[in-house]
Amino acid sequence: MALLTVLLPLLMLGVVLALGRYEDLLLPQEQDPLEPAAPPAPTMGHGASG
Repeated sequence: MALLTVLLPLLMLGVVLALGRYEDLLLPQEQDPLEPAAPPAPTMGHGASG
């Protein structure tokens, strides 16, 4: 019973670490939220129209 008390937290730690690695491999990397995903589309010029 004492062996179970020692090994169970180590086993749970291993599971948590393995799930973290699995999540990193499965999910795509997040981009910087301040950096736009694509450059903005060009708009009409601000030249004078006559």
